[in-house]
Amino acid sequence: MRRWLLGPDGALGARLTAATLAAAILLVPFMLLLVLVKSAFPPLNRFDQGVAADLHSYALSNPGFARAMEFITDALAPETWRVLVGAAAVYTLLRGAPRLAIWAITTVAAGGLIGLAVKIAVERARPMLPDPVSWAPGWSFPSGHALNAALGAVTLVLLLLPVLHGVWRVVAWVLAALASLTVAFTRVALGVHWLSDVVAGLILALAVVAATAAGFEAWRRRMGRRPVEPHIEGVEPEFAAPNGNGEPR
Repeated sequence: MRRWLLGPDGALGARLTAATLAAAILLVPFMLLLVLVKSAFPPLNRFDQGVAADLHSYALSNPGFARAMEFITDALAPETWRVLVGAAAVYTLLRGAPRLAIWAITTVAAGGLIGLAVKIAVERARPMLPDPVSWAPGWSFPSGHALNAALGAVTLVLLLLPVLHGVWRVVAWVLAALASLTVAFTRVALGVHWLSDVVAGLILALAVVAATAAGFEAWRRRMGRRPVEPHIEGVEPEFAAPNGNGEPR
């Protein structure tokens, strides 16, 4: 028992447990927001309405700001992230890492479907503002744009980390965070989502990625590969090798 705990299997088990706990912990604030939204918690509603009113007033007074927000939200729409992740998945497939491609597609698809299911279950109405500067169909909670931006950005970083080194890994994470937060901000600034909608979308995305990364790490264990720290090395460090699987061509 002591040998297992101190050996590679024990280290991997500890990391898988940590990843699972991280996903569970991330779901706590998401579930709290869901309950507060579903119960129409007055303080949360007042806060959401106050933020929406302030940003809407600014957007009405600054048409250039509203146009910029519209451009960003369209350029970084869910379809954009799906195309980018799909292209990255094809690249990993051609590099001889089919399971890595499957992980990426599964993460984005599962996250999107979970978000859609929650929207249907919660049925939260979108903001109704005077003289709206934008419009969006469907229910409001969680924000699909924020969810998919975070899903796509984080998935891409975890795919690319093996081929990045030093400061570029930090840069990749910073860009992913900026892209996710910027998209989330545009949705509130345009008056098509409440602030709690985009926060929930971001949290749910991180929880989904943490869960699928833990699942991928479990597969690595079955294949006899060394334990990794995905946020530092990527989910498949061997992808940096010539044929993408850690073995020479």
